[in-house]
Amino acid sequence: MSSKPAPYVPKNVLITGAAGFIPSHVTNRLTRLYPEYRIVALDKLDYCSSLKNLEPSYSSPNFKFVKADITSADLINYLLVEEKIDTIMHFAAQTHVDNSFGNSFEFTINNIYGTHVLLEACKLAKSIKRFIHVSTDEVYGETDLETDIGNPEASQLLPTNPYSATKAGAEMLVMAYHRSYGLPTITTRGNNVYGPNQYPEKLIPKFIILAMKGERLPIHGDGSNVRSYLYSDDVAEAFDVILHKGVIGHVYNIGTKKERRVLDVAEDICKLFGLNTQEVIELVQDRPFNDQRYFLDDQKLKKLGWQESTPWEEGLKKTLDWYTKYPDWWGDITGALHPHPRISNIMPSHDEGCLLQLIKGSTKGCGSDLKFLIYGRTGWIGGLLGKMCEERGIAYEYGSGRLQDRNSLMHDMIRVKPTHVFNAAGVTGRPNVDWCESHKVETIRTNVAGTLTLADICREADILVMNFATGCIFEYDERHPLGSGIGFKEEHKPNFTGSFYSKTKAMVEELLKEYDNVCTLRVRMPISSDLSNPRNFITKITRYDKVVNIPNSMTVLDELLPISIEMAKRNCRGIWNFTNPGVVSHNEILEMYRNYIDPKFKWQNFDLQEQAKVIVAPRSNNELDTTKLKKEFPELLSIKESIIKYVFGPNKKT
Repeated sequence: MSSKPAPYVPKNVLITGAAGFIPSHVTNRLTRLYPEYRIVALDKLDYCSSLKNLEPSYSSPNFKFVKADITSADLINYLLVEEKIDTIMHFAAQTHVDNSFGNSFEFTINNIYGTHVLLEACKLAKSIKRFIHVSTDEVYGETDLETDIGNPEASQLLPTNPYSATKAGAEMLVMAYHRSYGLPTITTRGNNVYGPNQYPEKLIPKFIILAMKGERLPIHGDGSNVRSYLYSDDVAEAFDVILHKGVIGHVYNIGTKKERRVLDVAEDICKLFGLNTQEVIELVQDRPFNDQRYFLDDQKLKKLGWQESTPWEEGLKKTLDWYTKYPDWWGDITGALHPHPRISNIMPSHDEGCLLQLIKGSTKGCGSDLKFLIYGRTGWIGGLLGKMCEERGIAYEYGSGRLQDRNSLMHDMIRVKPTHVFNAAGVTGRPNVDWCESHKVETIRTNVAGTLTLADICREADILVMNFATGCIFEYDERHPLGSGIGFKEEHKPNFTGSFYSKTKAMVEELLKEYDNVCTLRVRMPISSDLSNPRNFITKITRYDKVVNIPNSMTVLDELLPISIEMAKRNCRGIWNFTNPGVVSHNEILEMYRNYIDPKFKWQNFDLQEQAKVIVAPRSNNELDTTKLKKEFPELLSIKESIIKYVFGPNKKT
């Protein structure tokens, strides 16, 4: 007796058209249920797709969004290699039949050429283990009204409109690449789908929104056309099953035996709204050709273990509730609600300019409510900022995009709709700045290119950036001698080039002067009350075998991070020395540590020459002038007072 094959387990899944209706449900499901899979969502953001559809996935570490067009061969070739894609679920397509009668060339380009580009890229990559091609029940053509036998997967393809013809053509290419090149393909053909997030050019959301508006429901022809409808969650589950259990080279119908006339659908929606069907339903001119019925044999998929689970009444009520809750999800949809919509009546696809407009639009009208977008979630300062926002009741979210990825940053802005952006991300070294000496490209990529990219996007969107920088770009010199009390001011040019880390920070600070939407905060040798944190300067030096003894400006985060939030509220801009006034030496800190924490603590000193033997890059030592910050915040404590109040006082051993 042969055992069933083990389920397929992908690693890196590319989902095309992911911001569209059905694929967004599939994307969100896979991201949620399989955290060990890496989900790369690709979409060109055409009129019927929305980044908001993917909001449930944005905070997941296994999710990444890429704005791209599948017809771009170079980009697709690069993406498959760069992201190590082993599985493709190909949903991207133009799908609205009405549009295909008026703009059929667009359907040929997207549905056939786009699929061909993907297939060729897969052939070249030689890494694809599953290619799931998503087609439609319409490729079978019209089903006889009298038959009770649905079209099985082996049925002849007889498309009757430009849309279904392009989908059938794409299927032929998929079949050819499977037979000629051994590409591991699976094809699906599905019935109509309905549910939350669907663009309202489709029948059910269109009727719901028109009913909400108190307008008439237009039905093509006499409304006798029969369709089968599946709820979006059930369809997402079907794709889950096909992904894991589908057999290479096979076709699977995703369907239901439960059929309804278009007229029945309109009447059911009228009942939910308590409307008189005779007064609300309006018969309008039919399409050039409107198939009377599509009917599928769904047994093959059921044998894999899938079953439709959402009754029509329940699914329709859920869908209505969603559109009632989010009536403005799609913005201006006037063109889509027309009885015979055309693409030209609907918003165009989003280029960068459109995305920036979306960002600007999303951050306006927020009133006095603050919402912070924070970069640097896994970093010390970024983590503390999140906790402080929670304590103060300030709305915030962490960015999921990489700083050097312009697209992903813009999508973060659209998703979060921030009033301010806090940048606490950056390369500081692992475990210290010596790492940067041997990883210069990585350091430049984040500290320079990434920071500038973030500042540039925020400037275009008119958003203030609170940028945590460093004061480790100066060293004591003749004009600012050690022990003189003469500190470096905000306008002084950096003079320390001993470490590559400091070079990159000085470079980006100079360039950021051209951005009037940036507030640069020069942090130095950060200290906090958490003496267990290995990044805490006090914790660091208590663990060293030997320490130098040099007075330096330092930042007590417990006092200064709340001030950074206040500075955002006050719209502070430009460069700020972000340390407590005055200086404190290593020995002075360790003496306080001994007095407050560990009476038996001992340490040894060594000089800079000895220190140079155990480090790769020299360290910055300096005093920063905090006159500007003290004037804005007169209550700011000196460094020694702040350390006692915020660090050693709360941690004092009794």
